[in-house]
Amino acid sequence: MCGISGFCSFAKRWEGNPAAARARLERAGEALRHRGPDGSGIYLDAFVGLTHTRLAIIDPALGAQPMLRRIGQRSFALVYNGELYNTAELRTGLEAKGWRWETSSDTEVLLAGLIEEGEAFLQKPNGIYAFAFWDGEALLLVRDRLGVKPLFYAVEGDLLYFGSEPKALFACGWKPALDEDGLRQLFALGPAHTPGSGIFRGVKELLPGECLRMNGSGIGRTLYWRLQSLPHTDGAAETVEKTAFLVRDAIERQMVSDVPICTFLSGGLDSSLVSAVCARRLAAKGKRLRTFSFDFTGNDEYYRANAFQPSRDTPFALEAARWLGTEHTALECGYRELAALLEQAMEARDLPGMADVDASLLYFCAIVGKECKVTLTGECADEIFGGYPWFRSEAAFQERVFPWSRDHAARRTFLREELLEALRLEEYAQNAYEDCVRQCPRLEGEAPEEARRREIAWLNLRWFMQTLLDRMDRCSMSACLEARVPFADHRILEYVWNVPWGLKYKNQTVKHLLREAGRGWLPESVLFRQKSPYPKTYHPAFERLLAARMRDVLANPNEPLHTYVDRKKAERFLSAPADYGKPWFGQLMAAPQRVAYFLQVNAWLKKYF
Repeated sequence: MCGISGFCSFAKRWEGNPAAARARLERAGEALRHRGPDGSGIYLDAFVGLTHTRLAIIDPALGAQPMLRRIGQRSFALVYNGELYNTAELRTGLEAKGWRWETSSDTEVLLAGLIEEGEAFLQKPNGIYAFAFWDGEALLLVRDRLGVKPLFYAVEGDLLYFGSEPKALFACGWKPALDEDGLRQLFALGPAHTPGSGIFRGVKELLPGECLRMNGSGIGRTLYWRLQSLPHTDGAAETVEKTAFLVRDAIERQMVSDVPICTFLSGGLDSSLVSAVCARRLAAKGKRLRTFSFDFTGNDEYYRANAFQPSRDTPFALEAARWLGTEHTALECGYRELAALLEQAMEARDLPGMADVDASLLYFCAIVGKECKVTLTGECADEIFGGYPWFRSEAAFQERVFPWSRDHAARRTFLREELLEALRLEEYAQNAYEDCVRQCPRLEGEAPEEARRREIAWLNLRWFMQTLLDRMDRCSMSACLEARVPFADHRILEYVWNVPWGLKYKNQTVKHLLREAGRGWLPESVLFRQKSPYPKTYHPAFERLLAARMRDVLANPNEPLHTYVDRKKAERFLSAPADYGKPWFGQLMAAPQRVAYFLQVNAWLKKYF
């Protein structure tokens, strides 16, 4: 996994001062060094500049980028962030057309495919990727089907900037700015953001499954992949069998690496199933899988079960590790370390995010990244198989709002009344919700309840899953760790999307289909464990520390947060008892996370504006 960035203009603006253009690319590469410390490279011609920082996973010796090829009078260049999991099949198909190889890297296969077939080749890769391809006449930017890998861009006149993270655009020369739309997203939707938006004024993000082409005639964007709603014709047994094959095949494909891999193992169904397949595959080769679980210092004493977090991960993770025979490490994070990383977590995403939920993942990834370069995780299974409570809650079916962010009163807690009146946050969130629902792929003749459940699933894929994928990408890549997400294989989504709810949820069993597909791979206690989300700290000292930091901000009139926050309202909130059982976003972000989020907002405003 890597970092990519660059710019394109057909005004030949680089010819007069190539040194300045190269300096821009060097700054962008340095801004993305955390994504790829193993190597870097630059390509610059009359119209385009490309830069790449490399985390070497496949063919470390020969897979350097930008990767260049010259055929006749045309020069081709590629910078690529990702992994292809069907490289062998793609390579065989291209060999039949006369291609021969100088490396064993998937980068060379991708480059050859694009040269050979152009945009038509985009239908063939299975993987996670964001890349920029220059064919001498046009620049093509592409993002993978489910949006696992990020790609941002901004346009200023005839000049286009792009990069794996917004910070790369800023290093290239784009100036960060904030407008009312950005503020509305921060306060009405955050830590989620509108698909395609980069929050900063003028910054856009390529949509999942989208490509952007820039040539001398201008810029065009198209979707090369769309999710389709189709009748499901397989019976129950065949559905389980096909699902089991797709899941196992995705996991096994994503084990490809020239360096050792590991897995994140929470002891829940998703990560345990990924770990089980990896462990068995490695055991057949005489190797042992490394697994890592996460928890927080003090949770032995302070954790209290609630509807959103019914059990701790640690006992189940240890049980799964023993059953699978993995080399397991149980990691813990203290509340002081967690609080200290809030600003760094914001910088990793260039935005306020999931507050301490991000900060903790950043902490854990930093430790794992010192031991391994590649990890497989259980992300995306809940969105695809219907694991969240709002897939089946009465409120989600009746209320036409984002089901993970229903409580708008919580968002008003800190904000000035005049700001609330000007921004009209609930109306903004409602419009964003309705716009997304209108785009949901429909199935003609579907029963109203199934149609509504499809809307809920669509909202999850476009919003909630993207928030978690962004979190995983930035936190892992900040630690030079490549995180792979087997459940985000587009083949799994395409199949399971059309499976009726009665096969996904049966006998009051959440993710029944995935559990049946996983039979034989896990002990029953893990296979049928009730879902519990990513852990968080319940240490009361963490809450006190956040409150003290917020009071310091409120006491300093020079802090930028004062523009938006009502000091008296904030103090009332800080003085009230925290309720961990009433999250305002997802299942994890409750009262302490609200304070942490606004601390991140303050740090973000100071850094960028």
